[in-house]
Amino acid sequence: MAGYFTKMVPLGYEELHLFHDPPSGLKAIIAIHNTALGPALGGTRMFNYPTEEAAVEDVLRLARGMTYKAAAADLGLGGGKAVIIGDPARDKNERLLRAYGRCVEKLGGRYITSVDMGIDEKDLDCVRLETEHLLGESTAGNPSPYTAFGVWRGMKRCATEVYGEPGLEGLTVAVQGLGGVGSALCRHLAEERARLIVTDIDPEKVKRAVELWGAAAVEPGEIYGQECHIFAPCAAGAVINPETIPRLKCRIVAGSANNMLLDEESGAALYRRGILYAPDYVINAGGLIFVDCCRLGITDPEEIRGIIARLDERLQAIFRRSREEKKPPEVIADLIAEERIYSAMKA
Repeated sequence: MAGYFTKMVPLGYEELHLFHDPPSGLKAIIAIHNTALGPALGGTRMFNYPTEEAAVEDVLRLARGMTYKAAAADLGLGGGKAVIIGDPARDKNERLLRAYGRCVEKLGGRYITSVDMGIDEKDLDCVRLETEHLLGESTAGNPSPYTAFGVWRGMKRCATEVYGEPGLEGLTVAVQGLGGVGSALCRHLAEERARLIVTDIDPEKVKRAVELWGAAAVEPGEIYGQECHIFAPCAAGAVINPETIPRLKCRIVAGSANNMLLDEESGAALYRRGILYAPDYVINAGGLIFVDCCRLGITDPEEIRGIIARLDERLQAIFRRSREEKKPPEVIADLIAEERIYSAMKA
């Protein structure tokens, strides 16, 4: 455990829980980063990690990101995350999910779970049989369209910052990943008559985008070198890195992917090249806001979208302060989130 404390203490983690349920075979890890602003909220990810150490690294990184996302979105929530080690297609079943629900219940509401990669709304229906500390089950609806809405609105703020106008009509947007969020984002962009370049590892999703929105399709490895105004990562993280940055031919990077910067230097490299980066946990917070609205009993879609639209103001403030202090936007976003968190901790 000394190794875990070495990772937790410098970055302010509060709790790390390892759960094992022999009858179901469940191996789950729950990390709570910070609860100064409220209970820790974060989805559960099920993935067949190569090692237990890799699973711990992932859950810690994601939990901390949720703290910053909630703080930047001005929500009364802290940050947490959970992972279940296993193959969703092979290992996921009701017995395992209910065992996981009992693990969440043991934390007494300090951690509230939701959907993530490998765990969907129907899975949460099983988890709910054992705990009330969750949001996003099938009766609540899918948060992906709300995430996409927030990213689309954030792109308009980026366009205003770079091109002087919020309209996206006529701009070319290269979308990497056509899952629930990426596809919903493409619909918003197509309705605004933006030109689309798309890619995905699933050829059927690419074919659908071409048929529905007249998108141009490219192979996954070719997306980074496309001439475009906006590059929108909507799949895996760490796609902005020393290998891809020299290939980018855009003025804006704005998408729904989490942790899209490989490291701090990658953000600095974008900044030096004059490419505007919309901090991922700010622009992609629409789904989290939707889930929090469900928690608070706000169910009207228009009201929820109105709350999500306030992300525009937060991006505007980040970009303004970035210019004034001559620091990359993601550095400013971290500072703003930390100021709110530390203020709550002092109080």
